[in-house]
Amino acid sequence: MKGWKKWMSPALAALMLVSAAAPAAAAETSAADAGGKKGTTKITLFHTNDTHSRVDESKEGIGFAKMAALIKEYAKTNPNSLVLDAGDTFHGQTIANLVRGESIVNIMNAAGYNAMAAGNHDFNYGYERLVELAGKAKFPVLSANTKKADGTRILNPYVIKEVDGIKLGIFGLTTPETAYKTHPNNVAGLTFTDPAVEAKAIVGELKGKVDAIIALTHLGVDKSSIDTSIKVAEQVPDIDVIIDGHSHTKLDTGMKVGNVLIAQTGEYLKQFGRVDLTFENGKLKDKVSSLITKKAADEDKTPGDPAVLEIIHSVKKEQEKVLQQKVGSTSVKLVGDREVVRKGESNLGNLIADAMIDETGADVAITNGGGIRDSIAAGPITKGQVITVLPFGNYIQTKKVKGSDIVAALEHGVSAYPDPLGGFPQVGGITFELDPAQPKGQRVSGVKVKGQPIDPDKMYLLATNDFMAAGGDDYKMFKDYPLAGDYSSLEESLIKYFQKKGEVNPQVEGRIAVKKASGTVTPPAPPAPTVPAVPTPTTPAPAPEAAKPAPAAPAATDGGVYIVKSGDTLWKIGKKHNTTWQKLQELNQFNDPNLIFPGQKVKLPAAG
Repeated sequence: MKGWKKWMSPALAALMLVSAAAPAAAAETSAADAGGKKGTTKITLFHTNDTHSRVDESKEGIGFAKMAALIKEYAKTNPNSLVLDAGDTFHGQTIANLVRGESIVNIMNAAGYNAMAAGNHDFNYGYERLVELAGKAKFPVLSANTKKADGTRILNPYVIKEVDGIKLGIFGLTTPETAYKTHPNNVAGLTFTDPAVEAKAIVGELKGKVDAIIALTHLGVDKSSIDTSIKVAEQVPDIDVIIDGHSHTKLDTGMKVGNVLIAQTGEYLKQFGRVDLTFENGKLKDKVSSLITKKAADEDKTPGDPAVLEIIHSVKKEQEKVLQQKVGSTSVKLVGDREVVRKGESNLGNLIADAMIDETGADVAITNGGGIRDSIAAGPITKGQVITVLPFGNYIQTKKVKGSDIVAALEHGVSAYPDPLGGFPQVGGITFELDPAQPKGQRVSGVKVKGQPIDPDKMYLLATNDFMAAGGDDYKMFKDYPLAGDYSSLEESLIKYFQKKGEVNPQVEGRIAVKKASGTVTPPAPPAPTVPAVPTPTTPAPAPEAAKPAPAAPAATDGGVYIVKSGDTLWKIGKKHNTTWQKLQELNQFNDPNLIFPGQKVKLPAAG
């Protein structure tokens, strides 16, 4: 990057992470005395947290390759650098999940990371796999408070790094919430001890052996959590800097608790952090925290690091074979069309909700229709198809929620009906009636959980996705309830459900029953059982929008128009008009013969 010194302002200097050559300048040492380092020494700690395997550069995210390129540029004149990660890194997106985290280890190795704390989602493949990944990493994965029943640790508690004669003691802490913020099976037999108690012991061991103590923690600063980085800072004031994660909190200039500086970057590599340490004669005199924004990163035109880009490209190419693996099959089309899942019950939405209940044991499942992004044709189902349907890597979370707030959530979800809404609820374990004639907030009635009328004062175990659990799509009624459990991502859950069931045949079964103007309740009609599944062509024609006329057919086929009534199927209409459902499908260009709506116009073939 020509003229980079002139380009780099104090804010943009933070744009650069530690170079890939940094490990040479930051070698691991024995815990010996610093040796009386004289003069001024400056060390930069670059840090990330809660990236959740967002490795690619995007509109919002900086990406690992861009980050690594800036690392190398910075290191040309500033070799006194370390790059640290505060956890929730090995799991989240397809590139990570399909190979159980190994791809992320390889990317982090190439990017030059020096240490990482284990986050709760890093246990998502089971703690034995986390130990395996730590063994593949060229940097230590740390957690002082994660222990087996006999008190032994599964990961190293700390590491000592020497940078230009300055010794830094870096130790890791994992949130005790991991006991329920990953599937309980993933951490069976483990205990997560009090982070503050463990921190005191580690600091006592490091004092006198290092020049500064860095806590690399996946604890967060949320008031809803008991064990936070704030608590550790208050109880262990001899820590100099806490590089934190877990709460996805964006601290622009850090947070001071007494003399302890807490730094955290937010999430998903939307920005990353920089802490500058200044030592005088071997003693820490100053520490300053800042963030490098996506905008600042974009202002630098350095291309992404080719080594990291090559790894990402290679992993994705290898995963093409994995994506073709069959996980199950379906005898009917699984409908994820936008105009369906955002305004009504869908058989695919039902299937996803059922998979959520199967994994969590929840009473009720609600997921937003806007999170369903594609359909799956009848026939074999591959991993790639499931990931296309659920591409966001959202986690399943459970909360104990009052019945009244579940009803409020349903009211919110159907508030735009009959217009589409990304927050439209696809549900499991629950049924209800929707009356569009009523004002918003009074449209839902007859709510039943497992066949019994909902009790507004009873607490029900709700399974939803992490986006909605945090208030996404304006589901604010869920936000303040504490988490009861944290499970796998939606696509992983659905893949496991397919593998468990083999072949599926989900129906639109009236979980959401729409009242008509007459006051009668009309659940969407399930497809006639005698109608065989019709495979979708390799390149299907766009699905027609609900309740709109089909494209005009040639005059030679014009035999009139039939208006779909409640309870109709294409098979019934064909039989009534002396034709077949196949001819009706062809004439009307229906992508799915099982999906027709009351009020929709169906062209009929000419007689004879």
